[in-house]
Amino acid sequence: MSVSLPDPEFLFDFGSPNAFLAHRAIPALAARLDVRFTYTPILLGGLFKATGNRSPAEAFAAVPAKLAYMGVETARFLARHQITDYRPNPHFPVNTLQLMRLAVAAREAGLFEAFVEAAFVHMWSAPKKMDDPDICRAALAESGLPVDRLWALSQSDPVKQALIANTEDAARRGAFGAPTFFLGEAMFFGKDQLRDLEDEIVRARG
Repeated sequence: MSVSLPDPEFLFDFGSPNAFLAHRAIPALAARLDVRFTYTPILLGGLFKATGNRSPAEAFAAVPAKLAYMGVETARFLARHQITDYRPNPHFPVNTLQLMRLAVAAREAGLFEAFVEAAFVHMWSAPKKMDDPDICRAALAESGLPVDRLWALSQSDPVKQALIANTEDAARRGAFGAPTFFLGEAMFFGKDQLRDLEDEIVRARG
């Protein structure tokens, strides 16, 4: 008997390179499984603060072998998913507060998918210092987005509160970093967990 499953959910912050890599891998997985991912913008810095977590670059700064292995892991993921447009951002880490507010604003404006793709591209395909307002505005305009409209909307209290609520809810549900995926109450952390998420969807369908 066919089982009705919730849509898988993708919690992301544009500042995470692994979130970008997951974003690139999701379309093929969604097509294979005939599912649609729900994207939920969170503020990674806020989630770290709420959970006591730190970024891998900070947490493993004194463990060179771990940092080197993370590079190997990334290269394997790129090859497995045939991702060719990833470029490390020379300005990393980038403060993404404004970008994430803009993502919430873009959803309100019906421009969410276009904004998410553009922001990820300007962070990790054609990387820029996206926490510089002038650079950010120019990049988004280059992508054909209505920058003034989105910027104004991003400063509204409802948008700011929505991002806070998303982040607080992520912590409440057990998330501590990005990318994080949920299938109902089941949580999967990290880009490599897309394989386990796929296995769980297949298993649940019977």
